[in-house]
Amino acid sequence: MTKPVSSRPESFRTGSGDSPAPGGVLGPRALNRALLARQLLLSRAELSAYDALEQLAGLQAQAPNPPYFGLWTRLADFRQEQLSQLILERRAVRIALMRSTIHLVTDRDCLALRPVLQPMLERAFLHSASGKLFAGLDAPAVAAAGRELLAREPLTASELGARLAERWPERDPAALAAAVRTYVPLAQVPPRAIWGAGGQAAHADAEQWLGRPLAADAAPEATIVRYLRAFGPATVKDMQVWSGLTRLREAVERLRPLLVVFRDEQGGELFDLPDAPRPDPDTPAPPRFLAEFDNMLLSYDDRSRIISEASRARVFTVNGIIRATVLVDGFVRGMWRIDRKRGEAELVVELFEPIDDAVREELAAEGERLLAFAAETAGRRAIRFEDSR
Repeated sequence: MTKPVSSRPESFRTGSGDSPAPGGVLGPRALNRALLARQLLLSRAELSAYDALEQLAGLQAQAPNPPYFGLWTRLADFRQEQLSQLILERRAVRIALMRSTIHLVTDRDCLALRPVLQPMLERAFLHSASGKLFAGLDAPAVAAAGRELLAREPLTASELGARLAERWPERDPAALAAAVRTYVPLAQVPPRAIWGAGGQAAHADAEQWLGRPLAADAAPEATIVRYLRAFGPATVKDMQVWSGLTRLREAVERLRPLLVVFRDEQGGELFDLPDAPRPDPDTPAPPRFLAEFDNMLLSYDDRSRIISEASRARVFTVNGIIRATVLVDGFVRGMWRIDRKRGEAELVVELFEPIDDAVREELAAEGERLLAFAAETAGRRAIRFEDSR
């Protein structure tokens, strides 16, 4: 018979007591608690949505609604309109950044991060199918044409491609639009990503949208510090997986005098900021519901601090979807979804292994709060547990 998971499963224990001094070994549990503290998941933070976005170095936002759930699970008294208003006020921006995926970031981070990540975006484009179709064209000319079109009005990718194809009729419209996305910082504009609104993603030049230019500094050091503040301690490979950048070792070496260094259980160097939180590995972690595409699952080469390989195979789909997950004692122990039908909303929690009754009660209470947030107007709300074996 499988032993139920308690709030502190033995399978993830790496010892007790405070984190070791620099040079010591940090196991998965110590790294997990450091991650949860920085990701505002040990307790809900009394922060504004804007400040939380900056602490988290943004939220992955391939779909419109996950950032709302991402902030709800991390912040005290968060309401949807708080994030919607930031987007409407142009203080939060949806834009291609880390790993060439859409992220929701503050206006300041949009302008600061994009120049650092530009080489990665260009490399990813040139190696893509669209990049091969674009070969031979003058990138600055296409970028300038795209800027001119977007200065008139926001455009969807298909609209932008069609208008560019009027000038380059022999070229694939989708490849032309993808080139502009690569060489021009394109912000997705409202009503995209406003809670309760729909519609295709329309784009504007982020510099025009925000009324300010991109930062002049494209050196990666400040971005590495931002990553460690949100996700550390971490290896150089972890930093590269999160950002999509390569050859960060030299930048880390320049930062080394300002950092503290630990070791993982394989002997790899884990870099961190001296003043960043590294809680006791046995610090209690309440159950939490993570949104789809949560960056915690995507920002490391070694993801054992948050998800096992067996769980990862169930959460990551072959078509690139990262399912919404359940944290029990800080680690992924299941997935969740909300089924809606005829004015009813049911939260379905699929657990990967049994949990004890006390944890199930905590998870159910958290699930009720989730339903109240996500389906406030539903005539009936319910929770159903599906235990996997």
